[in-house]
Amino acid sequence: MTAAPVTRIVIVGGGTAGWMTAAALVRVLGSLPGLSVSLVESEAIGTVGVGEATIPQIIGFNRLLGLDEMQFMRETRATYKLGIEFVDWLRPGHAYVHPFGSFGIDMLGIDFQHFWLRGASIGELAPIDAYSIAAMAGKAGRFGWPRPDLPKSPLARLSYAFQFDAGRYARFLRAYAEERGAVRIEGRIVDAVQDGQSGFVTAVRLEDGREVAGQLFIDCSGFRSLLLGQTLGVPFTDWSSWLPCDCAVAIPCELGGEDVPLTRSTARPAGWQWRIPLQHRIGNGHVFSSAHVSREAATDLLLAHLDGKPLAEPNHLSFKAGHRARMWEKNVVALGLAAGFLEPLESTSIHLVQSGIARLLALFPDTRFGAVERARFNAETEREYVNIRDFLVLHYRASERDDSDFWRYCRNLAPPDDLAEKLELFRSSGRIVRENNELFTEDSWLSVMLSQGVRPEAWHPAAWMLDEYETRKGLAHIRAVIANTVDQLPSQAQFLAQNGAAISPAERLAA
Repeated sequence: MTAAPVTRIVIVGGGTAGWMTAAALVRVLGSLPGLSVSLVESEAIGTVGVGEATIPQIIGFNRLLGLDEMQFMRETRATYKLGIEFVDWLRPGHAYVHPFGSFGIDMLGIDFQHFWLRGASIGELAPIDAYSIAAMAGKAGRFGWPRPDLPKSPLARLSYAFQFDAGRYARFLRAYAEERGAVRIEGRIVDAVQDGQSGFVTAVRLEDGREVAGQLFIDCSGFRSLLLGQTLGVPFTDWSSWLPCDCAVAIPCELGGEDVPLTRSTARPAGWQWRIPLQHRIGNGHVFSSAHVSREAATDLLLAHLDGKPLAEPNHLSFKAGHRARMWEKNVVALGLAAGFLEPLESTSIHLVQSGIARLLALFPDTRFGAVERARFNAETEREYVNIRDFLVLHYRASERDDSDFWRYCRNLAPPDDLAEKLELFRSSGRIVRENNELFTEDSWLSVMLSQGVRPEAWHPAAWMLDEYETRKGLAHIRAVIANTVDQLPSQAQFLAQNGAAISPAERLAA
């Protein structure tokens, strides 16, 4: 006989992870008979609240919920994002953009980079950025919609994401979820009640003695990992040897500096600094290794490199790179920081919540809580963490910097096996292999490897099918078409105003 479906769901913790989960559950499972979705959070416990930059997959999540994009942008004070600008990562004074979308066009049926490599060998020295509509539009401060209906236009190959106020996004989703039946319970959780035989969590106990019972518990309690880590004792897999940054200091500031649809990451002597421009303020932070710089010095460095007046006191965070050995244990699923942490160098924090929600919905349990489904969830989630980890390690490993102990340590890292294989294949022939439907595409790997000095010894033999004149002509044509397209795009500020996404001047001042 088929087991009964799980209908009583308790989410532990709010913030972005908790309210994303609640919103998705009531949207997708809202018609399930007897469904109840409760979220327990305490106003006395703050959220990390620094995950303000996203990647293009967030568009799919918002569309799943049926959100109006312009309303969402106004409510969350959002700006558009066409990629991440990396400053001083290869060496001081060098910069490049890891863009959303693709580079150039495939020529003669092979990947574009082989023709770029062939062109570089004959003196075509324009950086790979020049062949990306997202990179060039981002640097120019311009934005336009992707145009899949115009397959010959560079805009057909454009992708985008958002930069937003994470606290406002959580409140926006809270209103959405509560309108559709989710119930918020105010209270501080002090304990979990477990079944004496199975060890399954049956309820969480609040400070005032109340108990909130459920069948499925989703742990969104942040670094505390209240249920998965503390109650069920699932161990933590430590990756700090590959990703040594273990602290961050975050602070918002007034608007200033460039108004571009890009997140910026600037390498610092013991880590890196983020800059996330929103409509009403700029989010800033310094991710650093406490073994290489003191908290006070890291904070002073951040404050010295703001584009405007600080709007709050510095917020200090400590963390360890890695993940729980299992993200689904018994009847507890952990999402967000409760499951693991990878520094936000490539804006993957919110995506990991989103992909965990999608995976949970695809493998949603009945009251048997099948071992096969749990194992599948854990294997897929761990694989995603590993893939992202390797991409982050690449940024540190592929650098010429030797101006501090931190960078000398990073340059000499022994890369994980999969990353070592990717680097070896690319150095040998310019080829990039994407396996297991990993998050970052071939174009993403190409961007970082080429821009951070990883140079192939050869390229695909088919690139020799075009002679030097044809190669130069083809590359120049792509650059010219992209540059001309960028010139015709409105500035981001114009685009926001024209499409009803801009906030009022008064709202910009009320940061």
